[in-house]
Amino acid sequence: MRRTKPRQRCMMGHVSGSALANLGGLWATGLCDVSTDAAVLDGEGRWAVAVPYSGLPVCARFEHWTHEPPTDAIGRWQGPAPESWSSSSGESEYCEMVEAVRAAIEVGTVYQANMCRVLTAPLPDSRAADAAGLWALLHRGNPSPHGGFLRLPDQGVGIASASPELFLSIVRDGDARAVTSGPIKGTGRTAEDLTAKDAAENVMIVDLVRNDISRVSATGSVTVPHLLQLQEHPGLVHLVSYVSGRLLPDVGWPQILEATFPPGSVTGAPKSSALRLIDELETSPREYYCGAFGWVDADTGEAELAVSIRTFWVDGAEVRFGTGAGITWGSDPAAEWRETELKAARLIGLAGGTWQGGAP
Repeated sequence: MRRTKPRQRCMMGHVSGSALANLGGLWATGLCDVSTDAAVLDGEGRWAVAVPYSGLPVCARFEHWTHEPPTDAIGRWQGPAPESWSSSSGESEYCEMVEAVRAAIEVGTVYQANMCRVLTAPLPDSRAADAAGLWALLHRGNPSPHGGFLRLPDQGVGIASASPELFLSIVRDGDARAVTSGPIKGTGRTAEDLTAKDAAENVMIVDLVRNDISRVSATGSVTVPHLLQLQEHPGLVHLVSYVSGRLLPDVGWPQILEATFPPGSVTGAPKSSALRLIDELETSPREYYCGAFGWVDADTGEAELAVSIRTFWVDGAEVRFGTGAGITWGSDPAAEWRETELKAARLIGLAGGTWQGGAP
């Protein structure tokens, strides 16, 4: 990763359409710096961070982080009609991907792999395409523990997320830093929909995440304080586990991301084999989907990054959204397709709405 933009003087004040973020419940204004070098996160200041599944990260340092939204912070959003969305893989293609993963499991290549597809829709009005307005709709209709948005017009970045999944949280614990990840595996409309397959899939990924975190944690410090918790979210339920460790004293963000990224819950086990299978089978790049999204405070050493699921991003005159499912030997292709539909349906519906501007 290389730094591509020099440090610049902070831009004081704010007008609609300028750089803006809401992450961790705080509004970020006064853009100071944008970099693609994760090493800046070990420097100074508080950063908004978007790491795509593949490609260079976007790290944006903002001068001001406050609870109060700026005046006229959010612009308009006019979403696409539900029927205008297209998928990188149709149902038959997706089911073929599931069967290909099951064949790989049968010969021992992987134990589990996450198969995804990317949905794309044209934006009906380029003057009403503010990702912050889309976030306002998501925030109102699908509140989530790790949601937020990042708007960087000069860099062409517009991301709005309703992610329920914690990728990495880092908090101070005396002189040390504690790191926690909360992988999600197991999805249903209700708790009764969850099966033994969901629990087994979750445990597989917990083992993978334990291994990833141990690479940057003190020996013997990695634990699983919560296993297979049931969490309710709008329209569905998840099985969630938590893995924690104590970071090594001198480890920095390039090393943390090298050890843990991409997130295990959206790749598979073993991770290296799952990544190769994903590259072979998926028909469209994931881009920001299945990456990491959140904030890092270089001054305190603390951070919170979500897994970029339930996440939209604006790409020119289009908006995109990813959905997927974890595939195991016990997977039924039609059921996995329905899971991807379940994960997308509510949010696609919300994204088709209208936001006239102004803070939520």
